[in-house]
Amino acid sequence: MRTQVAIIGAGPSGLLLSQLLHLAGIDCVVLEQRSGDYVLSRIRAGVLEQGMVDMIDRAGVGARMHKEGLLHDGFTMAVGDTRLRMDLKGLTGSSVMVYGQTEVTRDLMDAHAARDAKVIYEAEAVTPLDFDTDHPRVTYVKDGVTHEIACDFICGCDGFHGVCRKSVPEGAITEFEKVYPVGWLGILSHVRPVSHELIYANHDRGFALASMRSHTLSRYYIQVPLDSPVEAWSDEAIWDELKIRLGEEAAASMETGPSIEKSIAPLRSFVVEPLRFGRMMLAGDAGHIVPPTGAKGLNLAASDIHYLSTGLIEYYADKSAAGIDAYSQKALARIWKAERFSWWMTMLLHKFPDLGAFNAKMQQADMDYLASSTAAQTSLAENYVGLPF
Repeated sequence: MRTQVAIIGAGPSGLLLSQLLHLAGIDCVVLEQRSGDYVLSRIRAGVLEQGMVDMIDRAGVGARMHKEGLLHDGFTMAVGDTRLRMDLKGLTGSSVMVYGQTEVTRDLMDAHAARDAKVIYEAEAVTPLDFDTDHPRVTYVKDGVTHEIACDFICGCDGFHGVCRKSVPEGAITEFEKVYPVGWLGILSHVRPVSHELIYANHDRGFALASMRSHTLSRYYIQVPLDSPVEAWSDEAIWDELKIRLGEEAAASMETGPSIEKSIAPLRSFVVEPLRFGRMMLAGDAGHIVPPTGAKGLNLAASDIHYLSTGLIEYYADKSAAGIDAYSQKALARIWKAERFSWWMTMLLHKFPDLGAFNAKMQQADMDYLASSTAAQTSLAENYVGLPF
């Protein structure tokens, strides 16, 4: 098989890239190790920056998002006795869209199915080869048969545990990592959200977040020790903890019910440099991870795809490699700003066992400064709604 761009990974970043390239008349093939149903079963982020909303529209798959998504003009932060609503719209002129990553993926999958796009699910032993030459290729196994795809470029959109980053020679890549000693225990439940906007809370017992996927589907998180087994937490225990950490006002109006999904996610900051290796580029979680505190993971993947798709389209339309050559530098400049913001939000809103009373005082001082400074609030809001691409 011959194609122009081979994309490894059929999550939202890989499918978004494929759709944008298709609209520009560029031939591509998407390879995915898992089944389509498995990809759709993954519960992930749900807060979209305006830049990602615009990209989804540009890809022609935004109709359901605008119909079912929830526009949020602000959110609430609570640290100690200080409770502050961040007026995103008033401070920046922009809002965020609450629309689950699963739904973004579903919309992209539907668009691919409608045009009978080349997406190969359950492709085993996917291997990127010769990407340091002018003739890269990808091999994979399907139904016991080995196949090869010759291509111009390979795009690694295959996540943190994917094969693309692991295929890069050790001396050609630098990793930067910070692992936090806590996890997020998340539950999804068919109950009415406790608030029409998100609530981020730092309580003496730890962090909590009240979020949602719709008017009838709520997503909640609490900070737990990293080694805490999910089986140790009953639904009742999680609801009780949420009522304590989110405060009396939220507790009084909180609806509870059985969880339909429950899991613990570790918190990690991770970046690799560079993101381009000859004719293979990394995008999304393959190249970087952020703690979920700042709602940047999916949005960072979108900005990667913006730079990557723009570079590839320029390469084929204008016979210019300038965009591809600048991809890693441009993407990393935005990635590190988002990493800083996510790290800062994480440090502000969590109780860490090794930082003690001093850190608690710093968190309260940070929150008091936010409450008293429009400039500080504007900086937070600007980062939360998303820096420009």
